[in-house]
Amino acid sequence: MKAITNEERKKLIDDIMMQHEMGNETLGTSIRRLRLEVTGFDQNTFAAMCNMSTKALYQIEKDKGNPSVSTIAAILSKFGLRLGLTTAVKTAHTASFGQDKPGDKTPARGTNPQRKYAGQLSRAATLRTATKTQISEGEKDSTE
Repeated sequence: MKAITNEERKKLIDDIMMQHEMGNETLGTSIRRLRLEVTGFDQNTFAAMCNMSTKALYQIEKDKGNPSVSTIAAILSKFGLRLGLTTAVKTAHTASFGQDKPGDKTPARGTNPQRKYAGQLSRAATLRTATKTQISEGEKDSTE
């Protein structure tokens, strides 16, 4: 791989960061691109640099496994980056917090679509109530 200038390196890192922020690349894909395009190292060499196993690096790049925050931070620090919070990019299918998706016909959370009227008893509850009423009326008749 040919050596790249600091300016080209910065442009590459900025492009990778932007693609990740826009949601076009996963964290694993971004890390793989950083490793290949910026350093040109193979997985064995880069994993040794980050004090981790090749298998762990492979799993991170494939978005598998469950790496710790410190592991990701150690990888990103090699490129002068750090882990942090950003604002999520809004897409056409992402609803804002507390709002339903447009055109969403499902009932609101907590509603029971089988019950048409508030306070309506289910058929089983109605039968139980009717049976109890008949029994208590039968007991009254026998005591009179």
